[in-house]
Amino acid sequence: MEQTAKRHRRMNLLIFLMPFLAVVFCIGIGRYHITPLESLKILISPFTGMEADAQAWSVIFRVRLPRILLALAVGMGLSISGASFQALFSNPLATPDTLGVATGASFGAVLALLFTSNILIVQVSALLMGLLALAGTCLISRLNGKSSILMVVLGGMVVSSLFQALVSLVKYVADPEEELPAITYWLMGSMSRATYQGLLVGLPFILIGAGILFLLRWRLNILSLQEDETKALGIDVKKLRLLVMTASTLVTAACVSLCGQVGWVGLLIPHAARMLYGSDNRKVIPVSIGLGSAFMVAIDTASRAATAAEIPVSILTAIIGAPFFILLLRKTGGARL
Repeated sequence: MEQTAKRHRRMNLLIFLMPFLAVVFCIGIGRYHITPLESLKILISPFTGMEADAQAWSVIFRVRLPRILLALAVGMGLSISGASFQALFSNPLATPDTLGVATGASFGAVLALLFTSNILIVQVSALLMGLLALAGTCLISRLNGKSSILMVVLGGMVVSSLFQALVSLVKYVADPEEELPAITYWLMGSMSRATYQGLLVGLPFILIGAGILFLLRWRLNILSLQEDETKALGIDVKKLRLLVMTASTLVTAACVSLCGQVGWVGLLIPHAARMLYGSDNRKVIPVSIGLGSAFMVAIDTASRAATAAEIPVSILTAIIGAPFFILLLRKTGGARL
């Protein structure tokens, strides 16, 4: 028993440190290589006052650090959002786009790209359309003043299909020489547009939404109980579901607005967390944050450093995520999924 507790403590410490270790090792990888020790010295130089090589300092703080911070936020956000949706709907295949939010945010972004290349306008448009998608899903799912989980999922499918059609319409009318390539590349997901100014727009929504979901992690276990049991506990399930959906929508829409659509993260990482810690959301949520942020940093590093031309993030997440998900299924037998 004591050995098991020690093993769990070591695993907890490792998962907690994974994002920091990923940053230190990955931020120096690229055409201009910087050792992990030198990267660490440069990262802490503003606090220690140590002198650092000017070129290496510029590469890290002006080029790589914004996209590393974005990768951390997106990995954390999509993972915690996916875990929350899977608990909310009691469905292991639920993803951050279950309510059509990601598709709605994508439409908002491509619509803005049709008229401007200003990344801030693109982000704001994506965020607003993501929230509109949630409102549409809630409106469709209400029947006789009530809304069931089944109707919410079906409403999300309808909204997602509608916005996907609108995205296709925008691509159809876009200029094939200039606008269409930019729209297509954006939809495949990339951290290359990361800037400190852009992070100031989207990062607060990710942190606020993720913070709410983190605080509600123990209540997510209650959602698997019968309605009579939850009433006996004095829990208003409708308000809890609405709060979880709103927080997850904020996170998902903000992530999509910052880097485009990134698949598999919100599906794969929560399953990996459950494989390690079981189905208790009090543990799954924090573990998903650590695993998701470290995974996204590694994926972004591979996308920019594996080849001369940057590979879209969604391609790598699918190539890596699909086989790994199959291994998870075979290892667990679907028992914890």
